[in-house]
Amino acid sequence: MTVVGSATAVRELLERRLEQRGEVSGEFFAAEADRIARLCHRMAERFARDGRLIAIGVSPAARSDVRHIAVEFVHPVIVGKRALPALGLTGESGRIATELELALAPEDIVVAFGEPADGADLVPAVATARSHGCLTVAFAAGLGAEWTVDPPTEDPFVRQELVETVYHVLWELVHVFFEHRGLLEGRTETRSHDAGASSFLYPFLAEREHDLDAVLADVRDSALMKAEEVQNLRTATLLENTAALTHAPAAISEGLRAGGRLLALGNGGSATDAMDLVADFVSPPAPSGWPPRPAIDLVADTAIITAIANDIGTEAIFARQVIAYGRPGDVLLALSTSGNSLSVLDALGEARRRGMVTVALVGYDGGRVATEQMADHIIVTASQHIPRIQEAQATAYHVLRELVELV
Repeated sequence: MTVVGSATAVRELLERRLEQRGEVSGEFFAAEADRIARLCHRMAERFARDGRLIAIGVSPAARSDVRHIAVEFVHPVIVGKRALPALGLTGESGRIATELELALAPEDIVVAFGEPADGADLVPAVATARSHGCLTVAFAAGLGAEWTVDPPTEDPFVRQELVETVYHVLWELVHVFFEHRGLLEGRTETRSHDAGASSFLYPFLAEREHDLDAVLADVRDSALMKAEEVQNLRTATLLENTAALTHAPAAISEGLRAGGRLLALGNGGSATDAMDLVADFVSPPAPSGWPPRPAIDLVADTAIITAIANDIGTEAIFARQVIAYGRPGDVLLALSTSGNSLSVLDALGEARRRGMVTVALVGYDGGRVATEQMADHIIVTASQHIPRIQEAQATAYHVLRELVELV
């Protein structure tokens, strides 16, 4: 195992990881942007016929993507964009194929997350969806889906980051086709162009109702632009936060090796990133050879969260759990795109009072977390585009996870 001990060594590792991601992302999106645009069109047709997106996955890491894509479609953060129906199924109530069959309707879109190793569960589920007439998409080869999106790398962290960017792009750009009536086969509703306050996300958008090829070309170009944007944001996030990415892993490693635990939290899409991070600690990717590390996902228990929210208030949902689980020497890692969420701020304050190490990954300008220095180690992703923030934060916490083992 390579040991990383200085800021210079950390920066060199960050530069190598960025170069790796840039090469893989560039190759992947150059090859797949046209297919992604066409998939957006196909998905829009299904939604226009009252179809739903149903995401499925059974592994710990896949479950976080299942929850992430569902919350993005149901609760859009793009101003003026409609909510689209989405469900997440993770096999918690029985075999995933059985869960799925009970939920399916013919116009649905079934999206499978996982790896070929999950095929015993996912292949029958995808086959069930296809037999019901659903559009099927798989983010792994060999699952039998109509559309397979398979990133060209064996690195599980890079794969997950590319997959997250793809489903964010699908979510963002599927709306383009709702704004071009006449391009959706079987559509019963017509609407005028309504990009409104979110038009800056679609610089190529124009009113074309009958030229499908032109709209597909615009969507393809927009997908390529978003991929380039997130790579630039990854670079800025890692290199502008080298100090935090040097000291935070050392503090986390020291706490874990002394018997401490990691607690992770976030809201919405950031909650699913907390799930992913905890999975990476408790069940490290197989090729890494890293030992499992104790970690608690503070977004996992819906009974606890809803009880606290109902009886006390949503701002207390994480702080109360920090009171229950946190001990001196433990680590609290908070993810937030704004840095201003009261539930995150209260949890960081409670953790500090209890002698815990605190780490925060925040977007925009860092919000109150950064201006009031509410965490010991703060990593700022300076952007106002929430999907891109979350994608760059995924790179940051994946590198952080690696560095915990290398410092």
